[in-house]
Amino acid sequence: MVQMYTIAGRQVGSHVLAIATLTTTIGGAWLAMRGGDKPAEAQQGPPMNAKSKDEEKFIKNFVDKATGEKKQ
Repeated sequence: MVQMYTIAGRQVGSHVLAIATLTTTIGGAWLAMRGGDKPAEAQQGPPMNAKSKDEEKFIKNFVDKATGEKKQ
C-alpha cells in the first residue's frame, strides 16, 4: 500500500512526493554548482611583461599572426 496525501484537492502518493523532492534537490544543486560566465581576465593568456609600448605591440602582432586571430 502507498500512503496517500491530499495536496491542492488531489490525492498524491508518497512515492510521487519522494521523486519530486529528490528531483528538486538534485536539480537545485546542479544549477548552483554549474557556475557562471568566466570573467574576461580568465579567458586571456598570461600577462605580458613588455618593457615598452613598441615591444608590447610586437608581441601582440606576433601572437595574433601565430594564432590566426585578427585585432578587434
